[in-house]
Amino acid sequence: MELEVRILGSGREVGRAAIAIGSGDKYLLLDYGVIFDEADVPILPNHIQPNKVEALLITHAHLDHIGAAPMLYVSRKIPAYMTKFTRDVAPLMLTDFLKISGYYLPYEAQEVEAFINSTNVIDYGEEVEVGDFRIKALNAGHIPGSAMFTIHYKEHSILYTGDVNTIETKLVRKPNLNGIEAETLIIEGTYGTSNHPPRNEVEDDFINSVKEVIEGGGVVLVPAFSLGRSQEILAVLAEKAPHIDVRYDGMVKEILKLMLRSRKFINRFDLLAKARKRFVEVKSFRTRKKVVKEPGVIVASAGMLKGGPAVYYAKKLQGNSRNAIFLVSYQARGTPGRKLLEEGVLEENGPRVKAKVKWFDFSSHAGVNGLLGLVKKVKGLERVIVVHSEPETGEAFSKLIKSEVGVDVIYPTNGDVIKLG
Repeated sequence: MELEVRILGSGREVGRAAIAIGSGDKYLLLDYGVIFDEADVPILPNHIQPNKVEALLITHAHLDHIGAAPMLYVSRKIPAYMTKFTRDVAPLMLTDFLKISGYYLPYEAQEVEAFINSTNVIDYGEEVEVGDFRIKALNAGHIPGSAMFTIHYKEHSILYTGDVNTIETKLVRKPNLNGIEAETLIIEGTYGTSNHPPRNEVEDDFINSVKEVIEGGGVVLVPAFSLGRSQEILAVLAEKAPHIDVRYDGMVKEILKLMLRSRKFINRFDLLAKARKRFVEVKSFRTRKKVVKEPGVIVASAGMLKGGPAVYYAKKLQGNSRNAIFLVSYQARGTPGRKLLEEGVLEENGPRVKAKVKWFDFSSHAGVNGLLGLVKKVKGLERVIVVHSEPETGEAFSKLIKSEVGVDVIYPTNGDVIKLG
């Protein structure tokens, strides 16, 4: 029976990663995540019968890659494979997700526990066999613990990137792409038409902007994703502005502690340790009320200002032009962060924000040059499947790959089934 790739999510959209590879009644499931509508209601991927899933491969613990996974464990225990750090941080992410969005989710805490208890830890460079599939994990460079997977099935070879970055950051070493072979590449195309500015320039601009606000007697709020971006910002501050008063709040705190127990997955562990030692963890509401009145930096979740302590801080700081709100995370359409950038308000009919507002490109996704470079590194490539990309971007990226590399390129939509022969 021929091998097929089923697009259950991330087809012509960013997020909701969910791809099944197999034939007949035996599939490997690559991620199983969610996206959110403009009312912040989670949208699940297309259904797959749990009894057809041989194993679940999780690239990393962001909700757009794991948010739907526990629903597979209502009646079955499917072997799941992920790195140790992903296994350790996933319960935090999913428990928080249940607290916020549990009303809309078809699973509860016991399914989260069943999912985590079904995990088999896989290290970078390690190979495992699951039925007729042979799987190998590689560093994806996205966030600590993120993995790409190579999959061999009979005469077929596939590389699934998940979310990938190709530069070194404070948190993550860049992937080693030398010698990778695959006939089929399934690659994200989030930034398939644009490049990010050099990271050192972004860091210097950020630090200089922070210093300017503080020297003027203001407070800088940095809303940031709790997993990855917050710790990256703390590491940058620890390296380039260690004597500034920095406080951090929200789920950022627990994830920082996990990272400090996961040294092998952190590029500049020394900077995270320095941040933990020098900077102040906000532990009470009394401290929250205090730090909004003292010049310094507050790093807090959530990154799009949809919830978490960042919302409290933003409302307290927005009315003073000496203060600043520096966004460092992707701002999805319809989110308060996007509204702040485009309209200068935090909520519909709300007051105009007087604080300085600026966005800094600390993306943990590769730009188009990095993505194209990855494609060119894969030996024996016959076809590329582009996922995790908005329609215009994905179509342009697909055309670029076709013209630059000369292989077949498929840009599928959700529900598509691609036959590999």
